[in-house]
Amino acid sequence: MPTTRTSDFHVVCAVFGVFTTVFAFVSYLLKERFYISESLFALIAGIISGPDVAELVVPIRWANHEVESLERVTLNLTRLALSIQVGLAACQLPGRFARTAWRPLTGILGPGMIGMWLVSSLLAWGICGPMPFLHALAVGACIAPTDPVLASTVLRGRWADGHVPGRLARLISAESGANDGLGYPFLFLALWLIKYTDGEEAGNDDEVGKAIGLWFGETIGYVVLLSVVWGAAVGWAARKALRLADSLNYVDKESFYAFSILLAILFIGTCGLVGSDDILACFVAGNALSWDDWFRDKTAPDSFEPTIDMLLNLAAFIYLGAVCPWESFSQTHLGELEAHLPLWRLVLFAIAILTLRRLPIVLGLYKTGILNPNVASLKEAMFMGFFGPIGVSAIFYLHVALEFFRQHVGPEGEPREDTEKLFEVMQTVVWFIVISSVIVHGLSIFAYQSSQYIRYHTKSRNHEKRRHYSVSRFVRQEQEWFSKLKTDEEQATEHLRSGGDHPKRPKPAFRRVKFDVDELNNREQ
Repeated sequence: MPTTRTSDFHVVCAVFGVFTTVFAFVSYLLKERFYISESLFALIAGIISGPDVAELVVPIRWANHEVESLERVTLNLTRLALSIQVGLAACQLPGRFARTAWRPLTGILGPGMIGMWLVSSLLAWGICGPMPFLHALAVGACIAPTDPVLASTVLRGRWADGHVPGRLARLISAESGANDGLGYPFLFLALWLIKYTDGEEAGNDDEVGKAIGLWFGETIGYVVLLSVVWGAAVGWAARKALRLADSLNYVDKESFYAFSILLAILFIGTCGLVGSDDILACFVAGNALSWDDWFRDKTAPDSFEPTIDMLLNLAAFIYLGAVCPWESFSQTHLGELEAHLPLWRLVLFAIAILTLRRLPIVLGLYKTGILNPNVASLKEAMFMGFFGPIGVSAIFYLHVALEFFRQHVGPEGEPREDTEKLFEVMQTVVWFIVISSVIVHGLSIFAYQSSQYIRYHTKSRNHEKRRHYSVSRFVRQEQEWFSKLKTDEEQATEHLRSGGDHPKRPKPAFRRVKFDVDELNNREQ
């Protein structure tokens, strides 16, 4: 007799398969006609199939109902998604981009990211209830980086090709890839100080000095600089070896097009073994791999990278929708923190973060001229300031902080009392910000296009009402309209009979960050 298999593996495959299959039928319609982010649909699918609704995808069961095991699964999954996405983003940048655009890139990654970190920390300190400012610095460090997974949804596709200049799209793409790896120094500065000062702002000089020494020596010197050196060395060697192997016809097409993803997996393993920053190493290696534009030009016609990008995006946000601790948004779950984090505080904090975390800083950098020539107008600066989404990277750093608390703070691997309370606040706040960012940034282009459509047609109708009509003008306009309609129908019918596509439905193309042909021809050799 046939036996049913209701294991978690089969259920997850069924949910993912059903969603992706149905989504594939209307993917172009939703993404390129309605301009709604695929991440939002994946998140909704994860919520519906998760433990709070249909109970089909229950991640806690995968970890044998152990919270620590589930947190490690989430950490490793977000690490994998970020490393591959950052590597792909770096490989799609123009050759020598880090050198030609060093001023705007340094500005947004240096003072820009420091400003986003401090603003986020101040907002968390002021809105999310009384807490030590060091705790607020840890919260701000989680949500300061721009997420490359969500950023890619507004930098690629038909709307981006028509509205976002290539120079601006490349700067945002490079920033979202680099600042994920550069989030380590900001987070670990707060974590080391929390460890040696018991979370208080004041501490003796020896404790503060030890924390700063470990931050410089271990975080900056070992984690960050080692990742940069290792990524640059391996990326440069891989580019030279790949060119040689390709010239000798030793590498097949499948391995060639998948090489950037294979390189990202290599860094996840090697950097993880030595405790370095694998995300930053992936970004540096991707830049080194495409430094002379040879690899990018060779892989441009292939669909493998955009396909993997899309599948990772869908899988990551389905998982996040299922694993999100929705009960933490309820006041009754927070116990002693009930009075400090009611829902209105979370909503106020989300609004403040989405409006103040990034926009004023980017506008200030634009006014000083640091972002030129990639940001050439106030409108472009406002676009860049608004589209700084918070997503997978925030969840990654949230679990990095928890792992640090359990391993380095408190006796026998147990979090200290103050850090345990901090993590409850961090989990609630960071998850709520991520969900808010996915919704707002996922629907923003749709809302903008809808408002433009309504405004245009309302203005047209009002203009027509003010015009004076006569019978002869009405007859003449109707004749012209029917004549044009007949001509268009005849042309469309002939086009379809000849096997062509519908003239009003542009043929779908691969979603990539666009680049200018003139710039490609005039790039520095």
